[in-house]
Amino acid sequence: MPRITLTDWLHAVPDPMLYIAPAGQIAGLNAAAEALFGQWIEGRSYVTALRQPALIDVIEAAFRSPDTAPGTARYVRSGQAGETIFRVQVTPMDSGPGGVLLHFTDTSHLYEAEEMRRDFVANVSHELRSPLTALMGFIETLRGPAREDAAARDRFLSIMEDQALRMNRLVGDLLSLSRVEAEERMRPSQDVDLRGLLDGVVAALDQTARDQDSRVTIEAEPGDYRLRGDNDQLTQVFMNLTENALKYGGAGKPVTLRLSVGEGRGAMRGPVMQVEVIDRGEGIDPLHLPRLTERFYRVDSHRSREMGGTGLGLAIVKHIVNRHRGRLRIASELGKGSTFSVILPRG
Repeated sequence: MPRITLTDWLHAVPDPMLYIAPAGQIAGLNAAAEALFGQWIEGRSYVTALRQPALIDVIEAAFRSPDTAPGTARYVRSGQAGETIFRVQVTPMDSGPGGVLLHFTDTSHLYEAEEMRRDFVANVSHELRSPLTALMGFIETLRGPAREDAAARDRFLSIMEDQALRMNRLVGDLLSLSRVEAEERMRPSQDVDLRGLLDGVVAALDQTARDQDSRVTIEAEPGDYRLRGDNDQLTQVFMNLTENALKYGGAGKPVTLRLSVGEGRGAMRGPVMQVEVIDRGEGIDPLHLPRLTERFYRVDSHRSREMGGTGLGLAIVKHIVNRHRGRLRIASELGKGSTFSVILPRG
């Protein structure tokens, strides 16, 4: 049986691994470590090759006390794609050739998730703070200078109602987003008539369209538009997109829902259905398109809040479409309008 060397063991591990000899030079590395650091570090002092004080301190402690438990440190690697953050386990080898083994585990996704959580909490706090501050200010005014002023009281109560409704919409969208995320990996199993669903959306928004001197029409050839899906969630998708088209398309501008069937491309092979929600509004600067489905991202924050937007609608749409293994595509041209296309597999 052939003798297995330390180098063989290093190359058997998919994560980056380094072996530091007792003299302090890097005496072995596997293919993943070579891809991370480059071949040049072999034979170099670990202090010269790694250069990050926190990691070097843990390595020195391992050399001083080779009979202790493995230590850990963080190692940050900067590149063109940004920073990669590793958790490094430093294990002293108290037998055999001695020295120290370093095992690098990429934990960037954990830090990204934590950063997203912090941003999310900060955004929610900001969105709630504004209406709460307004409510507290009006309550203080009604208890003081405007106590006997009936006209001011009615005006303030109307504004307070608007702010309370804004908070209620935000909380509702947060709960909806939480439910959608929880179900995202569960395949929907209902039989949904997409044409009938769109008819319901148009009927529900008929008064909204009339109030804006607009109309919503459906373009579709006769045919079978049934697919596997979640009726309530898909209704939420097209209600949201159509309502946005009415709001941002502008008064007097029609909105079209174009329904068609076809064959999928790329990863979406097989029969698909596509619904295009088309408005004739101002359009969206291409700079904003990649970020439209981010939570709380708004092209025009002031205008969005005035229209009752929470900044979560398209994030909810994206998660629902993902649950249905579909695609959401956004195209827009300044001065000509926007098209939000939802492509769904039939099976």
